[in-house]
Amino acid sequence: MPHYRISEAAALLGVSADTVRRRVDAGDLAVHTDDAGRAVVPGEALAQWATERAAAPAQNGVSSARNRLDGLVTAITADAVMAQVELQCGPFRVVSLMSAEAVRDLGLEVGSRAAAVVKATTVIVEAPR
Repeated sequence: MPHYRISEAAALLGVSADTVRRRVDAGDLAVHTDDAGRAVVPGEALAQWATERAAAPAQNGVSSARNRLDGLVTAITADAVMAQVELQCGPFRVVSLMSAEAVRDLGLEVGSRAAAVVKATTVIVEAPR
């Protein structure tokens, strides 16, 4: 079973190491000591904790898409017809191409809140070697 040091767990969750330590201290997240005497979080416990605490996104309607990343608009490049909208969603940069009309209709501008909703038939998963 994989184990992650506090800093690694924090990076995977997109939070600070102090946040993970507070969750450990509160008893919300299991921790063990590795052979070198360092605190490590079991991968299974980290996955379970992250899944249980995933916030249900607030939506005005219903959607079959389950991959929703809330973020901040960081750039918009538009011409008369098309636009490229960049969002920073936690540690992830998401880029979307849409019509310039959609940008106007959504009222998007740099600094505004938006959500990237992803629905795809193919998702590629990579793992470190």
